Formats: sequence, C-alpha cells, structure tokens
Amino acid sequence: MPVEERLQKILASAGLGSRRACEGLIRQGRVAVNGQAAQLGQKADPRRDQITVDGKPIHVQPEHAYIALYKPVGVVSTAHDTEGRQTVLDLVHLEDRLYPVGRLDMLSEGLILLTNDGELAQRLMHPSYEHPKEYDVRLAGRIGDPAIAQWRQGVLLDDGKTAPADVSVVRREANSTWLRVVLHEGRKREIRRVAELLGHAVLQLIRIRIGPVRLGNLKPGEWRHLTAKEVTALGRLKEVV
Repeated sequence: MPVEERLQKILASAGLGSRRACEGLIRQGRVAVNGQAAQLGQKADPRRDQITVDGKPIHVQPEHAYIALYKPVGVVSTAHDTEGRQTVLDLVHLEDRLYPVGRLDMLSEGLILLTNDGELAQRLMHPSYEHPKEYDVRLAGRIGDPAIAQWRQGVLLDDGKTAPADVSVVRREANSTWLRVVLHEGRKREIRRVAELLGHAVLQLIRIRIGPVRLGNLKPGEWRHLTAKEVTALGRLKEVV
C-alpha cells in the first residue's frame, strides 16, 4: 500500500538538509516528482514516485538507523579521513550509509551517535537545539574549589566566554582529579581548553551522555541500536529561542 509523505520530509530524510531548507529547494523549482515541478505541500511515495533534485534522483534509505558507539581513543570521528586513519564508520558494520553526529577529538573517547536520518542529524548538530553533553574528565593534579567555581560560571577563551557549565568533583586521587562536566554548548575542544587555562592537563576525557542517550555499559569499539524511546526523545529536543 503506498505511503505518501510531504516532500520536504522525504528530502530531509534523504540528507538534503532540514525541512525548512528542503522547502526552499521546492520553492526554487529544483524539485520534480515524476518529471513534473513539485509544489510546496505536495506529497509523494519515495518507493513509487521518482523524485529528483536538479534533475538527479534522490536516494531514500528504506529505514532509518540510529547507533550509539563508544569511540575509542585514536579513532577519527568523521565519515572519511584523508590520512587513512581509522574512523568511527570502520567500527560499525552495517549496510546503511551512516554519518556521525558531532565530533570527539582523537584523544577523547566515549559516546558518539551515527545515523542516516538527515533531518535528525541536522537538528542535533544545529546550535539552536539544546542537548546537554556529559563527560567524565580526569585532570592532572588536584584542582581547587576556586577554579571549579570559575569553570561553572564561564571562562574567557580566545573566542569568547564559555557558557556556564555543571562541574562537580567525582573523586580526588593522589595526582589527579576526576570531574563530571555537563556542557550546554558545542564549542570545539572546550573542556581541554578550559582545563588548560585553569592550569590542568586533561589526562582522560570520556563522553557519557548526549541529551537523553547514555553510553551505558558499552566498551571501547562496541555499539548498539538506540531504543525507540531514545529516538523519540531525541526528536523532541526543543529549539532554544
């Protein structure tokens, strides 16, 4: 039985951008259904109708895949690497064409999401959508309470002041300190940069949560499919206005 959906949703699912961006493609006359120029609000069945953008057929995945992966240290969190290094896609052996959502630097480890749902990926990577990220961080030395208080309030980096962060001490060891850090913004290498400014090197950095999805019991290199509940919760992330 044919299942029709709005064109902008189909295009977004094919990885062509957000629904709003795909509406723009339709308005610009770049989308056609069975050889006829598409209209905004039009519906189609990607399994039955030929849908093209700029004359080229789109590729719609039969089903969406949502993966939680424990990225090990030394693995690149991109789909491809020009230097031939191992990537996160090398660790997940599925036929689906997946894309990583967000990044972790090579020296960091922990949770990263992979999906072929272009619309959800766009939402998760867009800075206007709030999805806190939680980390376990081991710092060299014993960080003091004044430095932690400064971190919580925001630290001035070369690209501006960081947003307030939730920072708590998990345990203090002889020569290091374990912290739990929750960030609400996606600034590049923020934890490492703040720690360095406060006088402490990062010895280990593990991301344990992205929004409603937790790393759980995964070990480095292991992965799992997200539950339906997790996928629904990701889809309900609200835009920060």
